[in-house]
Amino acid sequence: MKQKLFFMIVFFFIFTSKINAQESLKFDENNFSSILLRSKTEKKPIFLMLYATWCAHCDNMKKNVFTDPLVIAFFNSNYICTLQDIDKSEGKMLREKYQLRATPDFLFINENDELLYNINGEFKSADLISEAKMALNPTKQLPFLEKQFKDNPTNAQKCLDYLTILKKGKDRTELSSIANQYLKSQTDTQLINELNFRIISYGVTDIKSREFQFFLTHQKEFSAVTSPMRVERKLANIVTELLKPYTINYDTINYKKQREIAKTINNQRTDSLIFMYDISIAGDTKNWKSYRKTCNESVEKYVWTNKQKLKQISENYLNNISTIPDLKNALKWSQHASEIDESYDDYVLISKLHLRLKDKKSAITAIQKAKEMTKFLGKTSKEVVKIYKELGLK
Repeated sequence: MKQKLFFMIVFFFIFTSKINAQESLKFDENNFSSILLRSKTEKKPIFLMLYATWCAHCDNMKKNVFTDPLVIAFFNSNYICTLQDIDKSEGKMLREKYQLRATPDFLFINENDELLYNINGEFKSADLISEAKMALNPTKQLPFLEKQFKDNPTNAQKCLDYLTILKKGKDRTELSSIANQYLKSQTDTQLINELNFRIISYGVTDIKSREFQFFLTHQKEFSAVTSPMRVERKLANIVTELLKPYTINYDTINYKKQREIAKTINNQRTDSLIFMYDISIAGDTKNWKSYRKTCNESVEKYVWTNKQKLKQISENYLNNISTIPDLKNALKWSQHASEIDESYDDYVLISKLHLRLKDKKSAITAIQKAKEMTKFLGKTSKEVVKIYKELGLK
């Protein structure tokens, strides 16, 4: 019996050690030139992950996807896997070489250091395997698609095939030269069809371009061949791509220049989006004068039905803008937010605004309402308790 137990224990340790050896994807951490040599020797393509230590999506992929047995089995069988930190020398070099902008980046590279396929972002296991299988298909690889397009740059399907794969790992701005090369071959009449809409959607980023201006003046026709929702999405995307980089970098000078271009679209949805970027850059740069002017003119026009945005703006007024008329505006907006979908923290905000306006009676009414709601929900709010004390309530 003891001997049998001994063999069972030994078997258990051997079995678990094999599992542990396969519990994560094998990444070759040698320098990239060594990886290329290995690729030539083993006749296997390279799967390269470019990551950052501060990137939560990268960590999630390492912990939750690269430990999946299906992912481990597929990638270890079909690829030489390696990874590089983009904040270290070789990682920086590779990121610049392939002109990558987001993390995590996943590159599929052949033995000749030729990029076959590129994706970025966080993926689930099944989706990552699906993309990696596609990267093994020669007709889905970038060199093949590029040649197909260059051999016949007036062919819509070949252009779209190339853009479809390219956009998985590149910004839309990097697709524009390809789209423009094809679209130049199309007359205005020829532009209005489903394939051309998709090419415009994927690759046109210049609001002033002939193709976009034609699209802008023929929205109804394009909606008929695709859908109104997709047309609206294209309008929103082009404004986002134009303005977002300047809001992220707090570049107010260039933001104003590009904003003028974006406003030429003259569309309710894009104007609403521009308003969001206006208050975002004004708030981030602490330009409360500009923030106040923009909100006073446009809150009720663009975000009157957006509860969270109304509350956010009202809180910014409470904390950063002190004039009585402005605080009254913030009170109106926060009260309307509570009408959209009532919550106890709405009344906390309303009570604070009443206090700033020196209306103690209304502040008491609002905070009592907040307390009733927290009691009903079985919650305790430190803010409610604090305002109660400030108002001398028990």
